[in-house]
Amino acid sequence: MNKKQPYMNVGAAILFGIFGLLFFVLICRFFSIEISGEINGQPLAAKAQQKYNRVGTLQASRGTIYDRTGAVVAEDTASYTLIAILDKKMTTNPKKPQHVTNISKTASELSKFLKLDESEIYSILANGKKKNRFQVEFGKAGRDIDFNTKNKIENLKLPGITFTRDSKRFYPNGVFASHVVGYVDQTEQSDGTYKSVGKMGIEKYLNTQLTGTNGKLSYESDLWGYILPDGKENITPAKNGNDVYLTIDQKIQTFLEDAMNQVVKNYKPKKIIAIVADPKTGEILAMGQRPSFQPDTKEGITKSWHNEAIETSYEPGSTMKIFTLAAAVQEGVFNPNEKYESGSYKVTENSQTIHDHNYVGWGSITYLEGVQRSSNVAFAKIAKEKLGFDKLREYLTKFGLDKPTGIELPNETSGKIQYQYPIEKITTAYGQGTAITAIQQIQAVTAIANDGKMLKPHIVEKIVNHDTGKTIKKTSPEVVSTPISSETAKEVRDILGTVVTSPVGTGARFKIDGYSVAGKTGTANIPGPNGKYLPGANNYVFSFMGMAPKDDPKLIVYVAVQQPQLKGAETGQGAIPVSAIFNPVMKNSLNYLNVQPSKVEATKTNKLEKYVGESVEDTVNSLKADGFDTVVLGDGKTVTDQLPKAGTTILEGEKVIIKTSGDMTAPDMTGWSLRDVMKIANIANLKFSSKGQGFVTSQNIKPKEALKSGDYLIVDLKTPEDQSTNTENNQSTDKESVQD
Repeated sequence: MNKKQPYMNVGAAILFGIFGLLFFVLICRFFSIEISGEINGQPLAAKAQQKYNRVGTLQASRGTIYDRTGAVVAEDTASYTLIAILDKKMTTNPKKPQHVTNISKTASELSKFLKLDESEIYSILANGKKKNRFQVEFGKAGRDIDFNTKNKIENLKLPGITFTRDSKRFYPNGVFASHVVGYVDQTEQSDGTYKSVGKMGIEKYLNTQLTGTNGKLSYESDLWGYILPDGKENITPAKNGNDVYLTIDQKIQTFLEDAMNQVVKNYKPKKIIAIVADPKTGEILAMGQRPSFQPDTKEGITKSWHNEAIETSYEPGSTMKIFTLAAAVQEGVFNPNEKYESGSYKVTENSQTIHDHNYVGWGSITYLEGVQRSSNVAFAKIAKEKLGFDKLREYLTKFGLDKPTGIELPNETSGKIQYQYPIEKITTAYGQGTAITAIQQIQAVTAIANDGKMLKPHIVEKIVNHDTGKTIKKTSPEVVSTPISSETAKEVRDILGTVVTSPVGTGARFKIDGYSVAGKTGTANIPGPNGKYLPGANNYVFSFMGMAPKDDPKLIVYVAVQQPQLKGAETGQGAIPVSAIFNPVMKNSLNYLNVQPSKVEATKTNKLEKYVGESVEDTVNSLKADGFDTVVLGDGKTVTDQLPKAGTTILEGEKVIIKTSGDMTAPDMTGWSLRDVMKIANIANLKFSSKGQGFVTSQNIKPKEALKSGDYLIVDLKTPEDQSTNTENNQSTDKESVQD
C-alpha cells in the first residue's frame, strides 16, 4: 500500500499541473478577450448586438397623383400577399395546425380566388414541400390581394395560409386618361423583395419623384425577439414619395371619356385621339384615346402600349392648312377676295397633278371660299406663289412642327417634315406627306388662339412634398415662340370661323349653340403596306381642330378618329363621329368653366307684301332693298304669282320666288335649301322629289331648261361638310413623290 503512494503523488502532481496549465490558458484567454473584445477576429459586442438587435423596415408610400382640383387619380392603398407555411415545426398543437396539412384541399379552395388553376397551385405547394421550404408564395397571382378577397380566404380557415400586408397602386376612376397617368408594376429586386416602378405616363416620367425612401427601426430584443422594456430604439423615418398635381380636370376628362365611349360603341373606329387644352396657359385639361386600358388590372393594354397623342406622328390632313394660312396672313400675301381657278394644280411641269378633294373644283372662286371649302389647290398656290417654299418652311419651325414640345410625358416623338422636292413642299402645305403629332398641333394652335403667343403644353401643375405639404416645383405658362402677331391671330380666327358658319364651309357640323367656333376639318390619308394610301371611303383619319369662343378662345379641342365603321348614307362622312366627340366636350366644358354663351341677335323678319300685278323690275328692287334674294320665273314684265304669299313672315336672306307670264326656265339651284327648292316646285306646278339633307348638289332639270307643268323635279342634297368629306375621299395621292 505504501509502495503505491509515490505513484499516486506523481499522478496527482501531473493532473494538478495539467489543470493548472488549462486554468492559466483560460485566464490568459479571458484577459485577452477582455482587453481586445474579439474572438477569432470577430468583435463580440457586434455579435451580441446582431443577436439581440432587430431591424424592421418602415415602408414608404408612393406619392399620390391628383387632378387640378385635388381629386385623387392614383394612390397607394392596402394590399396583401398570400403565403403558405409548409414547415411542420410551426405546428405545436396538432389540433390547431399552423402549416399546410392537405395540399389538394388547399389548392382546390385557393383556385376559387386566385387567377391560377388548381393544378398550378398544387404544383407550387408540392414542390415547396419536396424542397423542404419553410413557406411559398404564388407569384403575381398571390400579390395585390384586396381586403375583401383576403377576408374570404381567411374565412376558409385553411391551415398554414396567411398574409403579409403590403400596398398597391389604386386608380379610383378606372379608364381615365390611362396613357397619361400610366401604371405601376411590382419589379423584383436582387434581394428577392419587390419594388413599385412606374411603367407608363406620369408614373414612369416622374417615377423618381413619386418613389419614397423606406425607413428602418432598430431595437434591442430578448432571445425570442420581443422588445426589451429599457432597450434602445433607433428610428429612421420613411420618406414618402412626392405628390403630383396634374393639369387634367377630372370633370372635363370625364366629358371626354364618355364621348369617346359613345363613338366607340356606335362607330367602332380603330383609333381615337382627343385633347382639350387651355390656350392661355398651355395646360392640358383632358387627354384620351381609344383603345385604352384599365390601369388596375391592365385589361386592354395589349391593344395599345403607346400614348398616341405623344408617341405617334401621322399625316394631319387639312388641319395643317391652319398654319399655312396663318403664315400667309402674317406675311400680308393672303387676299381673301382674290380669285383663283380651283380644281387642279401642277407645281412643276414634270410633277404629278394635285387636285381639290372633289377633283374638279368649283371653278373660279375666292381664296376665302377656298379656305372654307378646304381647297388643296388654294393652299398649293399660297405655298408656292404667295409665300414661297423657303418662307413656309420657316413658319413650320416657328410653329414648332419639327421638334418635340417637351411635355412632361415619356417617349415623345417628333414630326417628320418631308420637304425636299417641290411636290412634297406643296403637299406639306395642305397636310399630306408630312407627319406630325397631335400634341404638336395643339401647341401650334395656341398661337392662333392666344393672340400670337405659342405656349408649351404642360400636363403637370405642381409637385408637392407629401409629408410637409410644401410645393417643390410649380409649372408656369411658358411662351416658346411668337410666330404671328395678335392682329394676324384674330384675322385667322375670323377666317376659321367662316369654315364653320359659311354655307359652303366644311365645318358645318361643328356649330355649337350659344358659342362661336373657329376651326378646321381634316381628312388624312393612311399609308398602306404597298407604299400607297389605303383605298375606301372610311380609310382615313378624320379630324377637327377647333377653339371657342372665337373672339377670345378659352378652350382648344382636337379630335381625330381613324377608320370609323360608317355605313349607308354615312359612309365617308367622318365628321359625324368627330363632331359626336367635339361638340359635347366643347359645350359641356365651356358650361362647366362658366363661359357665358354669347347673345345671339334676333334675325330680322318681315311680312311679305303683295306683289301680284306689280312691275317685275320694281318688285325685284324693293325685295333687294329689304335684304331678300329674288328669283324670277318667266320673261314677262308683270308679276303673276309669288311665293311666299303676301302677309307671310319670312327671314332676312330667304328667297322669294316671283312668277311672270311667258315661258319659265329652271334656275341653277346648286346650294339652295330644300325649303327654297320646294317654292319652285309649287309655283311652277312640278312634281317634286328629294334625296338627302342639307343643300342642293344636283338637279335633274338642268339650269335654263324649260319648266313644264307636271314635270318631275328631283334634287340631291348634302350638307357642305358632307360634300367636302365625301369628295375628299376620292383623292388618293401616291405616297411616292415625283422628283423634279
